[in-house]
Amino acid sequence: MTWNPFNKDKDKETAQKTADSKAEAPQEQESKGHPTPKRKVAEERNLHPIVPKNRKADRKAAKERIKKKEDEQYDAMRTGDVAHMPRLERDPAHIYVRDYVDARFNLAEYFIPVIFGIMIISMFIAIKWPNLYTPILALTYIYLIVAIIDIFIMWHKLKKKLIEKFGEKSVAKGSRMCSYAWSRALQLRRWRVPKPTSKKRGNWPK
Repeated sequence: MTWNPFNKDKDKETAQKTADSKAEAPQEQESKGHPTPKRKVAEERNLHPIVPKNRKADRKAAKERIKKKEDEQYDAMRTGDVAHMPRLERDPAHIYVRDYVDARFNLAEYFIPVIFGIMIISMFIAIKWPNLYTPILALTYIYLIVAIIDIFIMWHKLKKKLIEKFGEKSVAKGSRMCSYAWSRALQLRRWRVPKPTSKKRGNWPK
């Protein structure tokens, strides 16, 4: 092997770099306050058990969190706090439907009280005036038919407004907007949830 005088300088340079790297390692450990953990130790530290230790307590805590959230959302709907309502109730199209139905006089919202009252009256009429039972029953069916027609008229007008404002997707089958509108129209105004934004009828949404 041929001797090269320059190799001696390279050996010195390599030895100096090694000494410098060893000197920097303790300084790095001192700056952290503790030595860098090994990879295996770090992985074990970051691992979390997939199955909780106490499944029953975990399920109970989850149910309590869900119940608390549902109670908060219901209180928001009862008080009219839109910001804390469920995601569906915060949707602008659903808000528009609610405001439209609340602004309108709907015959269907009195259906349940009327039917309940007729049932009580019919019990007395059937005993004292049996001849009046059939006409009252006929009036009940007439009221039901008129209330259904009124809902169809409401939805026909509301559907056009929804398409103009929110597009065809707002009235698609998957949106269930029709059932959302008529189910609200069946409820008495003061008992509706979410709470109407206006105390009186006639305030139509823009």
